[in-house]
Order: sequence, then structure tokens, then C-alpha cells
Amino acid sequence: MSKTPLLDRIGTPHELRRLAEDQLPQLADELRAEMIDAVSVTGGHLGAGLGVIELTVALHWIFNTPEDRLIWDVGHQAYPHKILTGRRDRIRTLRQPGGLSGFTKRDESPYDPFGAAHSSTSISAALGMAVARDLSGGSNNVIAVIGDGAMSAGMAYEAMNNAGARNERLIVILNDNDMSIAPPTGALSAYLARATSSGTYLHLRDYAKQLAKMLPKQWERRAARVEEYTRHIWQGGAWFEELGFYYVGPIDGHDFSQLLPVLKNVRDAEQAPILVHVVTKKGKGYAPAEAADDKYHGVNKFNVVTGAQVKPKPNAPSYTKVFADSLIAEARKDDRIVAITAAMPSGTGLDYFGKEFPERTFDVGIAEQHAVTFAAGLATEGYKPFATIYSTFLQRAYDQVVHDVAIQKLPVRFALDRAGLVGADGATHAGSFDISYLGCLPDFVIMAAADEAELVHMVATQVAIDDRPSALRYPRGEGVGVDLPQTGVALEIGKGRIVREGSKVALLSLGTRLAECLKAADQLQSFGLSTTVADARFAKPLDTRLIRDLALNHEVLVTVEEGSVGGFGSYVLQFLSDEGLLDRGLRVRTKVLPDVFIDHGKPEVMYEDAGLNASGIVKTVFAALGRADVVGERA
Repeated sequence: MSKTPLLDRIGTPHELRRLAEDQLPQLADELRAEMIDAVSVTGGHLGAGLGVIELTVALHWIFNTPEDRLIWDVGHQAYPHKILTGRRDRIRTLRQPGGLSGFTKRDESPYDPFGAAHSSTSISAALGMAVARDLSGGSNNVIAVIGDGAMSAGMAYEAMNNAGARNERLIVILNDNDMSIAPPTGALSAYLARATSSGTYLHLRDYAKQLAKMLPKQWERRAARVEEYTRHIWQGGAWFEELGFYYVGPIDGHDFSQLLPVLKNVRDAEQAPILVHVVTKKGKGYAPAEAADDKYHGVNKFNVVTGAQVKPKPNAPSYTKVFADSLIAEARKDDRIVAITAAMPSGTGLDYFGKEFPERTFDVGIAEQHAVTFAAGLATEGYKPFATIYSTFLQRAYDQVVHDVAIQKLPVRFALDRAGLVGADGATHAGSFDISYLGCLPDFVIMAAADEAELVHMVATQVAIDDRPSALRYPRGEGVGVDLPQTGVALEIGKGRIVREGSKVALLSLGTRLAECLKAADQLQSFGLSTTVADARFAKPLDTRLIRDLALNHEVLVTVEEGSVGGFGSYVLQFLSDEGLLDRGLRVRTKVLPDVFIDHGKPEVMYEDAGLNASGIVKTVFAALGRADVVGERA
């Protein structure tokens, strides 16, 4: 007999809506078990999805999805949603090559109306959909589910301010999974939520507001203050109402007797926009995840019974850990060093830094724009801020990088974790563009570590740069296993290094593709091609002396980087063009990531497909020499 008899009947939400209300708790239990089992096989985001099981079931039961647009923010809450929307048969391919995305994705399902992997975008997107609906004369509902910290970003409030001013028919579900705003208050809270979401109550409030406007001004103001005060005392939602939303809640997000009537009421309400405050427990229903919701936010494969995660023993420390240890070592010597993260302390290694220097560690929430300008303010007062932000997340704060940091030449130190391809998280999290978007800014120093020892020295280099901004990029995952120096030594700015000398081919690497360049040099040597391998270290300023020497003394020059077109290779070509070095018959090729958004997969396979491994570099060299057939013959 099936352990999931109700879930087995659900192919799409249309089947879900045929279930009776009293069957929904059992369905939720089956859905929770299915999600736990699936993520134990693939790894992925666990805690947030477990917290929205009942909410997911209730939303699809009450609303007519996909005609009613349901937007999840952030997308890692959406695993239960994927199971209920025709993707259960593929749920154990989550984040696997060729499998389901770990986030919502428009081209994956009509039930994913908006892709979400970065946070805090749902209300803006939902407002756009609601306006488009009205312009087209439609009548469907638009629901944004925002949570897991996403309300800490200013973009959410910008969207709410706009929606409230427009009086747009829009529903926002605030999934408060850490009780950061207000806890539920038992039966009284449930009663108030149900009552205040009813059409009768909303009409009475509208009537009271209109009546107050007919009173003399002083009485209108008094009436408004009384109404606001009572709402604040009983509900805690005055802040949202000031933005123009009708506030409902807080309600228990795991109790169908509260969820269903409230969602039905707001679905049928004429008033708009409406915010429903739902309190949930991250990791709900799985004891290990409830006990340690931070550690079970994102997980490796794990044993369902014990909760123990399968973590392969590393061969070398991770770049993130090496960065954190290096920054700690520097901070022990310099009390002006401070560290900033945007809601990613463990992902960036700043949790280690924070344990030793809590007063010098600042987690500003999912607010990268604020993080950058906050760092700029610290820099104006002589402090040495390290803004430690994933490469892909720094994209969210580009204007602040330009306007608040670069133009003022403030020595903010950007530590860009997850540079290059990141594997299972896919295109939304790949650090593909930072060399391009930072390299075009005057007076920016950009470094890329070839290995973990270089990373130690580059942290020391950033500490020493006090007259302009700098960025240090390094990848996710383990280092290559080199010995680490006792202390970091500041490098000469804009100075690369020769790692191996040859005479015919020059491979100029930026970042951790250096190891593949050395393998490629060995292969080229076996074909009789003497090969120089150089580590650029700096994308900006370029080591122009090194590049000139490589250009003048080799027939082929190949640049190699873990970034998009428009980056390091483009800067090298610009220099060679300006100096007239391309007129001497030099054959130059640039190896970059392909000009596409690359889906999730195994990093080593992704780099192979991109031609950024040793064999891809060798093929490029022979193609430049007009001998592309040679590699095939030897193979």
C-alpha cells in the first residue's frame, strides 16, 4: 500500500482542488515526507520548504493556479510547490545536471510565472503582473509569497509603496519564519485575523475612513489616530497599512483552520492591496531541521532517520575558509579592519570572523545596496571595510559601487566569493560578470587568486590598498592543496608572475584556471610546443610589461579566465591593439565563459563544456596555429 495515497492522486493543482478540506492535513504530511526524502537524495534547500508545506497546499487549494499567478520569493521555498505542480516525477533530479532547477524558473513550468533565485523581487514582479492584468481587462488574482529574510531588502518596500499608492488589487503573503515581526497570539490572534480579513470588516473600515473625512479636520485626525492605535495594539500591522496595504494577521501558517478562511476572504475581497502575515517554523516537521534551522537551510545529501549529512572529506580547505582565516589574521594586527555581509555570514566565512570580532562584524540583511554604501561611509572615517558579498549578489548594488565607492575613490575592499561557475545553483548564482562590470570602472584594483596561497597574499594586499577600491575574486569549493604561508604578504599592485617558461606558446591565466593551464602546457610539450605559463594575478591594472614580453617572444598568446566576454581577455586585447602588438603576426585567443546563461551542473563538466579545461586550451592553441587536426589524430 502506498505511503502517500493522497499525494499519488495529485498531478496538478486541479486534482488537489478536488480534495475535501478535511483531507488537506494528511496531504500536507505526505508532501512533507516526500520533500524530506527527495532532498535527502539530491541535497538542496530544506528548511524553508518544510516551513511552507501547509501554506503551499492552502494556496493551491484556494486559488486557481496557474491562471492565478503565484510568485515565490525566494525560490528555494518552492520545492513543495514543484511537487504539487506536475514535477513530482522529477523532484529527485533537483539541482542535478539536466534536472529541475533549485529555484522557480519560467521555462520549467507554467506554474512558475516568475523566476526567483535572488531575493526580494516578488512584490515588484507581482505588481507588474497585476497592472498588466488590469490593462488587459483580466480578473485573475496575483499572489506574492515573500519570506526567509527577503523582507529585509529595500526593494520589497519600494514595491509595496508603489502598490499601495496605486491601490492595486494584489495579495502579498509575508512568510515570517523566524518571528522577526510578531509572533501569533493564540486563539485571539486567529479570531482577529479571520475577522479582519472578512469583507464585512474591510467594508466597515472603508466606511469609517470615509466618515472621518466628512468630520472637521481636527476630528478626522483624531479618528485616524484612534484607528491606527487600535490596529497597532491588536495587530502590529500599522507599518504595512502606512504603505497602503490592508494588513491581516499574524496567523499560524501550519493551521489549516486559520489559513483557509483567511485566504478565501482575501481572495474574494474587493479592497486592495492586502498583506497576510503568516508565521511559520523553518524546518517544520523534521526534528533535525527544526533544532538547527541555519544548518538545514541548505544541505548536502543526508540520512533521513538521523539527519546526518553526507559530507565528503575535503582534500584541501575551502577558499571561503582560507579567506576568513586570512582576514582574521589581518584583523588581529589592525583594529580598523571591519567586515560586512549581506545576510550570508556562513556562506562568506564571516561567521568565523564574527566569533572573534563580533563588534567589527556587520550583517545588514539582504540589502546589498546598503551594504556597499555603509562600507563607503566606514571608509571615509579611516576604517578598512571588507564588503564580503557573492559575485552574483554584488550585481544588485552596482550603482552604489559606481557612485558611492568608485567615483569617490574610497578604499572599500570587495571580497567576491563564488566567482566563476558554482555548479548546482546554476546561472542565477554564477559569478560570471564581475571582471567585466568592475573592470570598466577607473582606478579599481581587481585581483583573482590562482590558489589558496595566493588568496592569503591578496587579502594582505587589499588591507594595504588605502587610496582606491579593490576587489578580490575567488571560487566556491576546495583549494588545490598547496601549502599555505604563515602570513600574507602584500603583492606589488599590477604585477603578475611567470610560473613556467617556454618559447612558442604563452598561456596567460587569471584565477584558478592556472592549474589547467599547467596541465595544458604539459600536453603541448608532448607535441613539441614549448609553452610559457603566466599568472596575471591582476585584471586591473594590467601587468603591461609582462603582456608585452609574452607578445614579443611567442607565436601564440592565449588568455584564460573564469568570466564572461568583456573581461580580462578584452583588456589584454585592448592593450595589444593600442601598442600595435597585433600587427606583428601574433596569434591571440581569449578563453572565456560562453556567451550564454549556463544551467546548473557539475562544475568540472561545466568548465569542460566551456572549453576552460586543459584539453580545451590545447585545442585552442592548435586552432590558432592552423593545426586543429593534430589534436584529433593524437587522441
